[in-house]
Amino acid sequence: MQLVPKKVFFTKGVGKHKEKLQSLELALRKAGIEKCNLVRVSSIFPPNCKIISRSQGTKLLQPGQIVFCVMSTNETNEPNRMISASVGLAIPAEPNHYGYLSEHHANGETNETSGDYAEDLAASMLASTQGVEFDPEKNYDERKEIYRMSGKIVKSRNTTQSARGDKRGLWSTVVSAAVFLP
Repeated sequence: MQLVPKKVFFTKGVGKHKEKLQSLELALRKAGIEKCNLVRVSSIFPPNCKIISRSQGTKLLQPGQIVFCVMSTNETNEPNRMISASVGLAIPAEPNHYGYLSEHHANGETNETSGDYAEDLAASMLASTQGVEFDPEKNYDERKEIYRMSGKIVKSRNTTQSARGDKRGLWSTVVSAAVFLP
């Protein structure tokens, strides 16, 4: 039995509640994926997989459906603590080849910092499998230019959610996900 997804959509959300589990449920609800049985998978973006919008993707979900996803989560009940969860994506120029997804979660990082890091992780993994020579010590903007100039990586992006911990000490949860569909 082959389970190679044909479509993917990206989503994110934030939830706050006095109970940790309920804050996750609320974050999943904001992301539009709370009604599914989520199965976390690792980092491969399938060949020829089509990226669809969140609204298109959530319309295809059914309550109780088993759904595979690459998901990052983070939570805190520390007031004002900055948390983030990000999923990065790197797509090869050749659509018949696979790409990479990465998960990153952090404390104290903004959307931009966390998102760039996740995107860099995915692009670096793809670059290493494509034989692209790069210096891992250079900053991401410099490496991104090398990746693009190689002609082997056509696109990279990220989906990131950050939030500050609730000032009253409620649990705050952030979630970011790439959701696969048949």
